[in-house]
Amino acid sequence: MFDYHMHSSFSADCTVEMEEMVKGAIAKGLSEICFTEHIDYDYPDENFVFDFDKKKYGERIDTLQHKYANQIRLKKGVEFGVQPHILDQYNELVKKETFDFIICSLHTVQRKGLHFGEIFEGRTVEEASQLYYDELLNCVKHFEKYSILGHIDLIKRYAPQLVQNNFHDVLREIFQLIIPAGKGIELNTSGVRYGLPNGLPSDDILKLYKECGGEMITLGSDAHKPDDIGFQFQESRELLKSIGFRYVTTFDKLQPTFHAI
Repeated sequence: MFDYHMHSSFSADCTVEMEEMVKGAIAKGLSEICFTEHIDYDYPDENFVFDFDKKKYGERIDTLQHKYANQIRLKKGVEFGVQPHILDQYNELVKKETFDFIICSLHTVQRKGLHFGEIFEGRTVEEASQLYYDELLNCVKHFEKYSILGHIDLIKRYAPQLVQNNFHDVLREIFQLIIPAGKGIELNTSGVRYGLPNGLPSDDILKLYKECGGEMITLGSDAHKPDDIGFQFQESRELLKSIGFRYVTTFDKLQPTFHAI
């Protein structure tokens, strides 16, 4: 199995050294992992600088890949925290750096971090969620340097109550843009770890993506510690198969490979 969303101490919100994450993945029997360290330009919390030394990052992955070559494959990925006003910065970064895999994630809305819940102040959960999906759609319309959209309904994790509206209209519009462009989505299993009834996205969104013709999907635990690597992957594979997905996807130098479930 493959875990295509995980972090190490190269990410500002993780303290675990990369080698410990590699050992954890090996212990769980994974055959390939992709580190997707955070880059969130202009993140609205000065206590976190979501960026890292790209040269040291690549060198560390190369060193560990050589050391554990007979046990696991390591890929160099990144998770971009997009906002409409910083897309050009990511375009410039991709021109200078090489990655195997790029996640496009929305961690902020109107320059406010989802983590702090500010977007919900003075709004209903539905109103805040509409802002979130509209901003994601805006970014998708103006940015294409990525492989998949990460935890596409992340706002559910921070909402003070269950969202009743499923927002399928705007999600369908997003899917109709990304699928012909050769982009995919992930099933991020961390939703269950954070108390949601399912992963991110929820089952209805996975079904909508499939109905829209989507085939490209990755599995990611969003692990920040070894214990969470590969979380609920077997159950997730069974869910994907029941919906009609035939493959999970891995990447090498941004080129996808499809593996039968």
